[in-house]
Amino acid sequence: MSVAARPLPALESTYATELADLVTPWKAAGASDPTLLVLNEELAAELGADPEALASPEGVAVLAGNRVPEGATPVAQAYAGHQFGGFSPRLGDGRALLLGEVLDVHGQRRDLHLKGSGRTPYARGGDGKAAVGPMLREFVVGEAMHALGIPTTRALAVVATGEAVVRETLLPGAVLTRVAASHLRVGTFEWAAAHGDRAQVQRLADYAIARHHPAAAAADEPYLAFLEAVIEAQAELVARWMLVGFVHGVMNTDNMTISGETIDYGPCAFLDAFDPVTAFSSIDHAGRYAWGNQPAIAQWNLSRLAGALLPLLGPTQDAAVTAAQQLLEAFPARHQRAWEAGMRAKLGLAEAAPGDTELFAELLTLMHEHEVDLTSTFRALSDGVRGDLTAARLAFGPGLEAFDAWAARWLARVGEDRAEVAVAMDRVNPVYIPRNHLVEEALASATAGDLAPFGALLEVLRHPFEERPGLEAYAVPAPAGDGPYRTFCGT
Repeated sequence: MSVAARPLPALESTYATELADLVTPWKAAGASDPTLLVLNEELAAELGADPEALASPEGVAVLAGNRVPEGATPVAQAYAGHQFGGFSPRLGDGRALLLGEVLDVHGQRRDLHLKGSGRTPYARGGDGKAAVGPMLREFVVGEAMHALGIPTTRALAVVATGEAVVRETLLPGAVLTRVAASHLRVGTFEWAAAHGDRAQVQRLADYAIARHHPAAAAADEPYLAFLEAVIEAQAELVARWMLVGFVHGVMNTDNMTISGETIDYGPCAFLDAFDPVTAFSSIDHAGRYAWGNQPAIAQWNLSRLAGALLPLLGPTQDAAVTAAQQLLEAFPARHQRAWEAGMRAKLGLAEAAPGDTELFAELLTLMHEHEVDLTSTFRALSDGVRGDLTAARLAFGPGLEAFDAWAARWLARVGEDRAEVAVAMDRVNPVYIPRNHLVEEALASATAGDLAPFGALLEVLRHPFEERPGLEAYAVPAPAGDGPYRTFCGT
């Protein structure tokens, strides 16, 4: 590291400056004995940071919240939210701080955000801390989602604090540094609508348009165009989640971004055997956020955004409601288009054709009826295109005859130039996803002080489409008999 190297480029604070009424200046609690557990060197370089400097004592002090980096104005962000359908008017960063923003090497503005950095005025009785396991979960799942091509926040680093966190047991504490296009959420607009006035909502919308959806500024109705852009981004995002079997687990409005990035990997998990009613979260007793419910929940959340924006959407309330309803009612069709485009890619179908919807639905029905693993089965279909359906057929057991009938219709749709089709399918059907049992094993080891399984899993997941010898254990679902998998929010 050169003498002049500094851990991070100088930060800016446009959000804290332009929307000062939506933040509270605050300081991190700091860590008594910070130790770097994992550093995302690729992301650091993308941000224009110096990885070696970040790993130095000065850099670790920044990542732990012990030192404020140059140009930073740490603030806790205010937001509200609908949580499991009920409105909470005062949420906000209860254990997190926005340090500021950097312009990355591509000229994109990115937030730097500490999570687990201590209590803030929005803590609502919490201790403001985070444990090693949940912070490493956010790191590894975020990197996996990024490698899968799904818009996501990412973790720059996880630092152990040297202090214990009291949960059901004593756990080692940690601070995560999160990088995001921004931390603007649907809940941010709900806060502005509930606590401010039309002018505050408009300032927030103007900021969001300039930062995330600048084309809307030139539209005849810029705030309607903005709402439409967010609706489109979320329709695409949820379709991408579902195509890889991802279940977010806590789709509250404070966990839905305006940018269209996935945020907050708390009780998330991935499907093994396909079942559309799967919900992993221990507190989601009614399955509100199950795999198959995610599009409808996204539409419901977006209606809350529309409600907050309503004063900006038309000359009268009736006109604004009508305009917003038209956009929201188009969400299912937008999502379906994204979903079907993704399914065609997964099945090697170059163009849309009549009957595609039924073809896709029949396959998923068979997979559900016969408890077929989602990820490995789609990957095996590539071999079917190459002429060998053995692995795919074995998965269906007593449903083999029905699968064969479906496969005959599917292959008739694929066409003749199958070598290139199979290669294209392999580019979108992963071999490796964050299998739930492997994630739990890696986090348990890391909590006990052994980071080797975590590092090995992370390396596998960074190349999800590349099948590699010796990694077969990372490509299979959990052993039978483990019972239903349950996730926890990690707070």
